[in-house]
Amino acid sequence: MQDLLTIGDMSARSGVAPSALRYYERLGLIHAVRTGGNQRRYQRAELRRIAFIRVSQQVGVSLEEIREALASLPDGRVPTKADWARLSAGWHDKLAERIALLERLRDNLTGCIGCGCLSLQKCTLYNPDDQLAAFGPGPRILLSGD
Repeated sequence: MQDLLTIGDMSARSGVAPSALRYYERLGLIHAVRTGGNQRRYQRAELRRIAFIRVSQQVGVSLEEIREALASLPDGRVPTKADWARLSAGWHDKLAERIALLERLRDNLTGCIGCGCLSLQKCTLYNPDDQLAAFGPGPRILLSGD
């Protein structure tokens, strides 16, 4: 078990709390081997998976989506650049949609939340008498981008 990291070392190197590492392992996002004393040991390659998890969460990707993506990577070998490129290509459209939503939030909500807006006809959160319910839940105008 040479060149394996303890959970404390992995936590220090990745910036992720040991409790989160155990949770990621329980979800199947990362993998550890066990010593004879049942202590976790991680291969250094798991650092890349943890970095991917952290960055993905930062941009709003759910742990379930991350789990599905990581499950597509090969078992038994360190993922190659081509493996990571294939995985990220699958998320391209979803990330583009999230970026567009974030841009709409930035551009349309600058002073909106809690502002006492005097222009309720133009407000992207306003929905008098729930008229937009037929178009789906949530802030329909803002989500649709219209």
